[in-house]
Amino acid sequence: MKIKLIYSLVCFLFLGNMLAQQTPAPKQTQDYSIEGATAHLGNGEVIENSLIMFSNGKIKFVGSAKMKIARMGTVINAKGKHVYPGFIAANTSLGLAEIDAVRATRDVDEVGTMLPHIRSIIAYNTESKVVETMRPNGVLMAQVAPRGGVISGTSSIVQLDAWNWEDASIKTDDGIHMNWPNAFSRGRWWMGEDPGLKPNKNYQKNIEEFKDFFANAKSYLASNKSTKNLPYESLQGVLNGSQKMFVHVSGKKGITDAVNTCKELGIKNIVIVRGQEAEKVADLLNANNIPVILERAHRLPNGEDTDYDRPYRAAKILADAGILVGLGMEGEMERMSTRNLPFYAGTYAAYGLDKEKAVQLITGNNAKILGIDDKVGTLEVGKDATLFISEGDALDMRTNILNEAFIQGRKISLESHQTKLWKRYSDKYKNQ
Repeated sequence: MKIKLIYSLVCFLFLGNMLAQQTPAPKQTQDYSIEGATAHLGNGEVIENSLIMFSNGKIKFVGSAKMKIARMGTVINAKGKHVYPGFIAANTSLGLAEIDAVRATRDVDEVGTMLPHIRSIIAYNTESKVVETMRPNGVLMAQVAPRGGVISGTSSIVQLDAWNWEDASIKTDDGIHMNWPNAFSRGRWWMGEDPGLKPNKNYQKNIEEFKDFFANAKSYLASNKSTKNLPYESLQGVLNGSQKMFVHVSGKKGITDAVNTCKELGIKNIVIVRGQEAEKVADLLNANNIPVILERAHRLPNGEDTDYDRPYRAAKILADAGILVGLGMEGEMERMSTRNLPFYAGTYAAYGLDKEKAVQLITGNNAKILGIDDKVGTLEVGKDATLFISEGDALDMRTNILNEAFIQGRKISLESHQTKLWKRYSDKYKNQ
């Protein structure tokens, strides 16, 4: 019996170790110089034959490798390769659910409709097996956002190599997420109704409920607050401009109503998420300095008479209209699909967007929209050394092959359960 018990315990510990998340890298103690690569700075600029040096987690030099300057620490010969800032995924639910089919592993939303006080960062799981699969494709940071309800709660921005959510946090509670009601709805065909679009009869009622909630919050915040109301307290940031309001909305009417209603309520810092048909109200968005976080490119168009390739051209259309555009994730399989973020940006590039502007969607632009551009998003002196080396174009799945990756100067592991399985079965067929 004792032997069986010991054997079972050993097997349990062995399997637990096999299934565990990669151990986070320790703080940077060794300086690095990356020499010879093509550097994509994340602001639209490219340096051929570049030299990038970093120490103590910060970038110390970015320039040409032809410069006669002493190299710092370990020199990485990256000739013929490419260097990028770490990619940033906006509007994800990474770390908030593990297995969609198992309810106990899903913590993406809460019961209720008006939940500005719900903090997604508290539920973020750094041990997620899904999270570790982001890093081999260059996705090193993410905005973790809640789902559900009318006001879903607050998002936070994390780096994807950490022991716990406190270590992971780059910026906590950066904004509140709100789901704008649909101006139009489809009939329920299974009930014999016309499946075509028709006006949502509850649309105006839903907007009034939202406005009433904010009106009550303003009255509460202006009062002596004898009884604490946490949801109302949590709206103070979006009302004074210190937090952003991420409004999930599509359609010309919905976007117009959302912007005008937020202005009426005194919400100063707005970001449109999804933003289908945002180009139709470009003047309104530009006048109010409102950026747009697009969905993934690989999806069907919404309208029955919309061009088939409209989702692929969305980024170029908005960029040409002068709107600051970033790229996020939402919808089916969104957590698993986040690892494909660079390839969605690559699709936008294939359909007319300049390649470096496509890189900006998931580097410099996302950093600006999320308010972390003072730390990350571009390869600049003084910013975090969060970057990676790829054998080729990182927006192309055929050449997005990472050799090295660093988060805040820490050399991180690029292994995951998926890379282990890939190597296992590659070796199997190589030996046959």
